[in-house]
Amino acid sequence: MQITWLQRHHHRECILFFTGWGMDPMPFRGLPAHDYDLCMVLDYRNLQLVDLEVFAGYQHLHLIAWSMGVWMAAHLLSEQAHCFATATAVGGTLTPVDGQRGIPPASYGDMLDHFGAEVLDTFYRNMFDDEAHLNRFVANRPQRFLSELREEMVAFREAFLRSGPGRDIYSRKIITSRDRIFSGRNQMRAWGKGCGDVRNWPHFPFYHLADWRELLVKPK
Repeated sequence: MQITWLQRHHHRECILFFTGWGMDPMPFRGLPAHDYDLCMVLDYRNLQLVDLEVFAGYQHLHLIAWSMGVWMAAHLLSEQAHCFATATAVGGTLTPVDGQRGIPPASYGDMLDHFGAEVLDTFYRNMFDDEAHLNRFVANRPQRFLSELREEMVAFREAFLRSGPGRDIYSRKIITSRDRIFSGRNQMRAWGKGCGDVRNWPHFPFYHLADWRELLVKPK
């Protein structure tokens, strides 16, 4: 597991971002955070608790978790949920490998069994429904080895099967209704009727945003 800063200018507020499988900072660098610092958690091959003391100096700490990061953040931060002023889940669920409330196990297993460059390219295409957004991502695609991406898939599934569903620590759930990775139907079923904020977005929604603040719920 890695933790890296995407923006660190000692602002009063900070976003802790748990990204999805296979990512690194490259696809996210062009998205402004303005008056927030932004710290990213990635690569879930070897899990460890996140030391939130690093963020003790901030007036408010916000959590944004996307895709597989939704379960991962819930799993690793369940005892520290009180530390966040807001917590947003985007395009993921607390049961990420599940036929009704996540990615069907057969689909997950098939991708793992046949994993390679072509499978990865197909996965990238399925994250988008806008050609310009796909091209932007491909031009800034994660710079990671295929072998470690497969290892991350294996480790993630094993961690979920070992630990089970995550605790709901989220104050906002954004359902990506045009999602071809975590289907919108499964997201809605996972969170419950009326519990999600449905957006007409694909799985990778970040290029639809003007900045990260659109994903936050302001503290009351």
